[in-house]
Amino acid sequence: MAAGVPWMLGMADTMWSSIAPLRVDFGMIGLVFGACAMAIFVWSYLDYNNIPTLKVDLTEQERTQGHLEQDLKLSKSGKHPKGEGIGESDGQVVCYDPATLDVLGKKRIHTKEEVEDKVRRCAKAQEAWAKTSFKKRRMLLKIIQKYVLEHQMEICNVSAKDSGKPMLDAAFGEILTTCEKIRWLLAEGEAALKPEPRSAGSMMFYKSARVEFHPLGVVAAIVPWNYPFHNILNPVTAAVFAGCGIVVKVSEYATWSSEYYERIIHAALDEVGASRDLVQVVHGFATTGQALVKAKEISKVVFVGSTGIGRKVLEAAAENLTPVVLELGGKDPVIVCDDANLSQLVPIALRATYQSCGQNCTGAERILVQEGIYQKFLDAVVPTVRGMRQGAPLAGLVDCGAMCMPRQAQNVQALVDDAVRKGAKVVVGGSLKTEISKGQGQFYPPTILTGVTREMRIWNEEVFGPVMCVERFATDDDAVNLVNSNPFGLGSAIFSGSKARAKAIASRLKTGASSINDFATTYLCQSLPFGGVKESGFDKFGGVEGLRGMCYTKAVCEDRLPFLVTTVPPELQYPIKPHSFRMVCGIVHFFYGVGLYSNLCGLCRLLKALVLPGGKPKRVPPSKRD
Repeated sequence: MAAGVPWMLGMADTMWSSIAPLRVDFGMIGLVFGACAMAIFVWSYLDYNNIPTLKVDLTEQERTQGHLEQDLKLSKSGKHPKGEGIGESDGQVVCYDPATLDVLGKKRIHTKEEVEDKVRRCAKAQEAWAKTSFKKRRMLLKIIQKYVLEHQMEICNVSAKDSGKPMLDAAFGEILTTCEKIRWLLAEGEAALKPEPRSAGSMMFYKSARVEFHPLGVVAAIVPWNYPFHNILNPVTAAVFAGCGIVVKVSEYATWSSEYYERIIHAALDEVGASRDLVQVVHGFATTGQALVKAKEISKVVFVGSTGIGRKVLEAAAENLTPVVLELGGKDPVIVCDDANLSQLVPIALRATYQSCGQNCTGAERILVQEGIYQKFLDAVVPTVRGMRQGAPLAGLVDCGAMCMPRQAQNVQALVDDAVRKGAKVVVGGSLKTEISKGQGQFYPPTILTGVTREMRIWNEEVFGPVMCVERFATDDDAVNLVNSNPFGLGSAIFSGSKARAKAIASRLKTGASSINDFATTYLCQSLPFGGVKESGFDKFGGVEGLRGMCYTKAVCEDRLPFLVTTVPPELQYPIKPHSFRMVCGIVHFFYGVGLYSNLCGLCRLLKALVLPGGKPKRVPPSKRD
């Protein structure tokens, strides 16, 4: 053994000598890699700093973190102690914090004449904006995105005051979704709007065909109150990127925050040299929305809201034959199969139900659980829901905030009471709270209902509140029937240990979207369209379809080669010849015959018509036709 040591050491030295040069190479590779990484970092730093930084002034109320402790509060009836109401009788919208009823201020309602004037000015600004390059439009979105990234706290704070949601829910629904929307537009928006080549067909083989997408003009958007920032930025970013102008009518329950969000957009427009008239926000109630929809310069209406109001919007838009996108209510189900991973789905189901106090277009309104794991699911969710903290979201750490709309808590209670009278069981919550944490606010507690059946109102009506309805099903067919029997069809989610099983169930659901082993992820995939079927509305916003929906499509056909052009042969020119009809029949048979034999027969007919123009058409018995 000892004698072999020198030999082994010699071999090791030889191997080390052969490897040593490689160490130098690896070192060089490391240096090159490090230099490249540093260059990329420096380039990205310079690129980021090349984006203008906005300076948007905030009012004291907007700047203040936390609730405002105002002396003037709104009563539960929707009236101030001094008798002032939130109606339009005084020509103003009274804005207040739904978690504390602190009055945030008053905003003047725009009259019909003012709305029409804003639309006209928007149309004029859009004419210039439609001619801008995609580079300029991308810069506009980058400027907005940079501001959002650097002012998340301010944006969420204002949203929380105006809508009553916790800061975390605002971060999810206001910031994250908006940034993803902008990211997709920056990455894929231009490609989606480039002319799209199409096939020219058999007879037009010498032509090139394409579809072009041109800005519609001025888009009207009527948006709800549940996510004040995102609901404005979502249609605005798509419209301006497509080359359109847009006028947004915000909800009367999210008017206060809209002024800050509009200032952000206007500051960004200033930076790229565009007119502020390109994007405008109007305040008011139904008459304001009606004036906007009926304005003659409006090229399209995007409405997000209830089914009942959607019908009225459609009726108003019909006056000028204005096309409408309707994103209406939903009763989104979560189907939990007996082979699902409970540890994964339970936290998802809880957030899907209770985020923003259940006030989500795609919120989970029904949890359908297969019988084999029904009790296990309940045992998993009940302790968490019982322990959820509710209160004014900016007064402390809470899990569930307030109901944004006045009387919405009472509406939810009415649905729960109706269900209980007809046999449903309240497992958690179910009793209206009138005072939580700080002052009187608009609250409804996190609730779990079981035993919900089809004769109950809550089965067919959108709750839009923090109520989890847990229902049993036996087979996959039962689950599909439970979902499809509902009048709504916005989104759906299916959880199963078998992806094939989940996909099979999803393919049978009459909904506008389905998430497999997740919930509402289709909305965060901004390349996908968003919209429902049945009473959940029609048409789409979001994704390629939504972006192209901001345009009118133009079909274009032109010569592929300059020396190969369409000419009308003498046989088909006026006056018509006796053999003209037979010639066209031969052309049709030649180009569109079923199979090669049929094509050749058509060629023979064509040649016969040309060579023997005086012949008469010969009738072919049906039994001998090709």
